[in-house]
Amino acid sequence: MNILQIGILVFVIIETLNILMLYFAPGMKQGNALGVFKAWDKAQEDEAMKSFAHYMAAWVAGAKLIFIMIGIVVIIWGNIQTQLGTAAALVLSISSFFWRLYPAIKKMDDKGQIDPKGYSKTLLGMIVSFVIGFVLIFVIGLVNYL
Repeated sequence: MNILQIGILVFVIIETLNILMLYFAPGMKQGNALGVFKAWDKAQEDEAMKSFAHYMAAWVAGAKLIFIMIGIVVIIWGNIQTQLGTAAALVLSISSFFWRLYPAIKKMDDKGQIDPKGYSKTLLGMIVSFVIGFVLIFVIGLVNYL
């Protein structure tokens, strides 16, 4: 396996674990599940909101599953150009977190709507690590390719 395949595989494994949590234990506070949001607990008290919250958790898991399956295809059958393109696409798509998701979770964290407090910083660190990791494997892969 080359560095690009390894990087994509690590992402696939981490995201697969998150998908399992979203499908089977969405209220967990570990693994970027939904239990960190105090609104999750409140939603469980109202049947309509509970149904909606569980639907949305499954919808997010399903969307992530699409990325995972494409990643697996790229690892197995993708040539180096496809793997480079995948790493670049992952940098861009993961970076979209900074546009809408980070400002929203930071605001909720600042208002005490996240438990544990400061989780937005933990999530920020995780996302930054993913972006830096994929930039690095892209550059290393590109240098090896050239």
